[in-house]
Amino acid sequence: MAPIPRSLPGILAPCKIPRRGLTIATTPCAVFFAPVTHGASPYSHRGLRTTTTRSASTSTSTSTSTSTSTSTRSLHSSSNHSSPSGHLTLNGPVDLPPEHQLAKMAQSAPLAVLPLTNVLRSLMTATVSSSPLLLPPSLAMMSILANTANPALNPDRNPILRFFLKKTFYAQFCAGENAPEVRRTIESLQRIGFGGVILGYAKEVVLTDAQMKDLSSCGSGAAAEECVRNEITPWANGTIETVLLASPGDFVALKFTGAGRQALHALSQRLPPSDALASAIDGICQLAASRGVRLLLDAEQQALQPGIDDWSLGYMRKYNTPDNAVVYGTYQAYLKSTPSTLSRHLAVAREGGFALGVKLVRGAYLGSDPRHLMHDTKADTDVAYDGVSEALLRQQWNAQLQPPQTQGDKTASFPSVSVVLATHNRESVLKAQAILSTCKVDTEVAFAQLQGMADEVSCELATSARTGETPRAYKYLVWGSTGECMKYLLRRAYENRDAVQRTRAGRDAMRAELFRRVKCLFGFAK
Repeated sequence: MAPIPRSLPGILAPCKIPRRGLTIATTPCAVFFAPVTHGASPYSHRGLRTTTTRSASTSTSTSTSTSTSTSTRSLHSSSNHSSPSGHLTLNGPVDLPPEHQLAKMAQSAPLAVLPLTNVLRSLMTATVSSSPLLLPPSLAMMSILANTANPALNPDRNPILRFFLKKTFYAQFCAGENAPEVRRTIESLQRIGFGGVILGYAKEVVLTDAQMKDLSSCGSGAAAEECVRNEITPWANGTIETVLLASPGDFVALKFTGAGRQALHALSQRLPPSDALASAIDGICQLAASRGVRLLLDAEQQALQPGIDDWSLGYMRKYNTPDNAVVYGTYQAYLKSTPSTLSRHLAVAREGGFALGVKLVRGAYLGSDPRHLMHDTKADTDVAYDGVSEALLRQQWNAQLQPPQTQGDKTASFPSVSVVLATHNRESVLKAQAILSTCKVDTEVAFAQLQGMADEVSCELATSARTGETPRAYKYLVWGSTGECMKYLLRRAYENRDAVQRTRAGRDAMRAELFRRVKCLFGFAK
């Protein structure tokens, strides 16, 4: 989402809403802003389901690798139904509408809370991503820009290229290049009604083929010093800056392999982190805990995931309390082994007396993980995701999430959990909301979607959260220079290609929203 200037564009509201101080005789619609809430409320670790809005002082991001394999596309696609929505954007300062009027309007048109620039940019992006004619050359060009060593094709060195990308694809998916831009983006999300952000640092360590082949050499001597200086320290500094940009209640995405060769070597061999890396991770965890920020540890390829699981549990044991999770692990529902892995981790949390932080996703490594490790169909993945999420929300074992075999039967107690349901699938969101509305859930819960994707789902969640009907909705963003974000943008482009059905649903939702605003402009909106 592009940073929004201080004088926000107005939005045409449904007819028959009286406004003060407006003399617009040419249209039956009134004009207003999305509300700006400046009142801060202290973050409560059990308060994700409250409706108060935090003070706007943060930043946002995160990244997820995706697949480029068309043969596995059906596993990754999410089926979403579009929601009609929206208001035509005008310029000029106007009065804010009462909160209850905005909530009532947004319930019937969730995308109404988006500025027109966002609707148009989303429509453009989804149209390109869903077009068999436009997408291939777009992917080819983005791949060149993300991997080139030519200064003329580096957005950070080519001002014309940087301007074009920053106003289009960068603005669609990224938070900003610096702290002021990131904070403006977060403020705009808060005005829409989102409870917070998941923020990640986009810069990645780029290793040569020779470095990748000889990871073990980084363990001692001059090579180890070089790793610390050129890989671990920049990664730690960038992550610390991200934690400082985030506000209490936000999340920060942390990718262990971003620390470079020492992390890759240790994870691939299931070794503990080196002293320098362990010190860096501890510093990040301590800062996050002191600021009320949570850390989401990304899942990665299966060749590294056992090591990541070891580290994740170790840091959860160290920093999570019985009632609060600072550190969250990521669990991919498309893997057949995920229920048994999660079951074991729940047992460790129960025995260790700490809350297990769970970020549940469908999966992001279709192109690199062995095919036999995944569910056979998308329908199987959907069943696994919904079953595991239900067990976590209810804190009860079920057919998908069985208690550890060592416990004998389903009388095994369920430990405290904190859950982030990261999904673009509207059906999964609706099922989770039904559980939350029909039973008492003693679990910290948040919903999350990537910035620039599935906005029809996100805005519906944000509207519900505004009225207290659902936990907070979060947007998942990265920050960094335009050049630093190119690899992230390329992954988002490939994800849109692989999730064709979902991308088309988003395109249709934005198109319907644009038509609704035009009809409102001419007095035909209901």
